Amino acid sequence: MFQPFEHGFREVDPGTWAQLSIEQQERLSGLGIKPAETPSPAPTAKRSAKGPSKAQQAFQRGLTALAQWVEREGQRSVPRGHREEIAVDGETEPVIVRLGVWVSNTKSRRDKLTRDQLDALRMLGVGWA
Repeated sequence: MFQPFEHGFREVDPGTWAQLSIEQQERLSGLGIKPAETPSPAPTAKRSAKGPSKAQQAFQRGLTALAQWVEREGQRSVPRGHREEIAVDGETEPVIVRLGVWVSNTKSRRDKLTRDQLDALRMLGVGWA
């Protein structure tokens, strides 16, 4: 992991450095430890060039299913076992979203949602967002 460096400082393998959080990298830099060479871009940067990540796609499908549910049922409360069938671009068959589970999981992980995701939920009238 560490390699000797002149003057007693050390360098970290670029692959290991890339796995560290920004805060960890800053702390190590403060101690004089740095990557052996410039680390490659983070995986999320590569994904954004290719399109949305699987997590972003799953959120969008859940949001689409919730919007469809709210429009049809007129309420935001979804039974946990409810499954909603939605049409997805690029798919020949409708996709089934386990909407009740998605709402429950999204609510329990709401502190990890982006501002845009929270705004989209608020637009649908979701109170906890």
